[in-house]
Amino acid sequence: MDNKKIADIFNAIADMMEIEDDKRIFEIRAYRRAALTIETLQEGVEDILAKKGVEGLMELNGIGKTMAQRIEEYTKTGKMQKYEEMRKKFPFDIGTLTRIQGIGPKRAYRLYKALGVKDIATLKAALGKHRIKTLEGFGEKSESDIAKGVAIFEQGGGRMLLGTALPQAESIVNQLKESGFAERVEIAGSTRRMKETVGDLDILVISDKPEKMADFIAKMRETEAVVVRGPTKITVRLRMGLNCDVRIIEKESFGAAMQYFIGNKDHNVKVRQIAIKRGYKLNEYGLLDKKGRSVAGEDEKEVYAKLGMDYMEPEMRENRGEVELAQRHKIFRLVQLGDIRGDLHMHTTYSDGMDTMEDMVKEAIRLGREYIGFTDHSVREYVANGMDDAKFRIYSKEIERLRKRYDGQIKILKSSETDISKDGSLDWSDKILDEMDYVLASVHTYLNMPKKEMTDRVVKCIESGKMNIMGHPTNRLINRRPPIDLDLDRVFEAAEKNGVAMEIDAFPDRLDLSDENIIRAKKYNVRFSIDTDSHRIGHQSFMRYGVSTAKRGWLRKEDVINTLSFKELTRILK
Repeated sequence: MDNKKIADIFNAIADMMEIEDDKRIFEIRAYRRAALTIETLQEGVEDILAKKGVEGLMELNGIGKTMAQRIEEYTKTGKMQKYEEMRKKFPFDIGTLTRIQGIGPKRAYRLYKALGVKDIATLKAALGKHRIKTLEGFGEKSESDIAKGVAIFEQGGGRMLLGTALPQAESIVNQLKESGFAERVEIAGSTRRMKETVGDLDILVISDKPEKMADFIAKMRETEAVVVRGPTKITVRLRMGLNCDVRIIEKESFGAAMQYFIGNKDHNVKVRQIAIKRGYKLNEYGLLDKKGRSVAGEDEKEVYAKLGMDYMEPEMRENRGEVELAQRHKIFRLVQLGDIRGDLHMHTTYSDGMDTMEDMVKEAIRLGREYIGFTDHSVREYVANGMDDAKFRIYSKEIERLRKRYDGQIKILKSSETDISKDGSLDWSDKILDEMDYVLASVHTYLNMPKKEMTDRVVKCIESGKMNIMGHPTNRLINRRPPIDLDLDRVFEAAEKNGVAMEIDAFPDRLDLSDENIIRAKKYNVRFSIDTDSHRIGHQSFMRYGVSTAKRGWLRKEDVINTLSFKELTRILK
């Protein structure tokens, strides 16, 4: 899929336009809007072009004729002339530099002009010599923030968001299935465990034509180069920037290979130790007895059963106690995507969303939602076009209109993603709050407050009795922005006492709460709300990432409030 490359190029063009002339606001916005559409699209743009041509791309929100033609140009040639022309004016890696906290397009340009900063290496060199703080408009705090941003970027280690990597893996799997050379194809590795970031892709294949299968993989559109090729494994570098390992497995060993290549290292070590204690040897080829004969291997569940263990869903296999639980036959049913009845966090054109309220309703109906809640921003979130009281009145009337129009098809709840102010109060009057069906409150400003002050701020809001859900509780952006500094034990304790649910924000660059923090919150008997934080209709499909994060945090259906019926939900929200 070319989606990520094209989205990165569109964002870079918008950044360079902003440097050149920030008054071209509509053109800049058009590129950013197109980038958001393409980046979060779960289908490859090249597939849309193949099926429907340029007209198919123009059916996507935010993609007009010019953008569609630029996408077509890139898919055909691997280049975009507009981008290449602008790169001559701004010959530095603006796409990477603007991913660093504290650096926007204009700051990136100033760093380039004043200090010759072109990329991460030259940025680190400038930081090492403390040259950035000497520039007008930067100072010590800016230099410190940028240094922290570089550290976060490097901690990512080239890992890609699950929301980008998984659609690519699924596209490759579909191609291999349709090639005619594969009997079975499955995703493995950290992608199968639904980790929030992915370092590479692992795919397992049953094929009786391994040479033809390898040839097919080498010639895929996504393949940039063949790294390693052998009789049972081919590793290719993908154009999107990840390596993909495809292993060709014998049918009788496929289940053992799945067990081996899905579980993380520590999980697999423990399972192999159990096999040894039972007189077996376990590897990717099967579960073998002392004479080297396979006693299980074709089916993954059979391997675990032969070892006296319950089957564990891939998301659990991180050596967090699941092996011991499986040995005691205490593995329980985790929440599933099909359990989700509604989505309680979504934005529309009333604040920073890209689609209308009605379009969001239609998509939710298509997805089979029983209910949704609109949560456009409050006024303090001015960068997100937050609503004031007058706009909220119009917003309320539109919700009432849609409730009547779609009565019997879906229930629509009224809320707002309400800012938690610096002093812990909510960014709406009590009169407005009382009109809402529930209150989702989030921290968006003053993100660098000391831990005690930030925790006091959040706890005060939770204890106010005015909020139902805390939105993206740590406010992190994966590989880009660290979480706010919170004493989460105090927050979770207050949430338990006051009946406030913690959100699992399913947006791929948030996944907040994280799986580790979900496990931590569960000790306090906190309940959760899995929401998409949608800003356009296509984002509603992100629910699967939130559910998988919940599964990695070992949540059951009963832990999640939006698995409840509408009647049950509204009762607890009251």
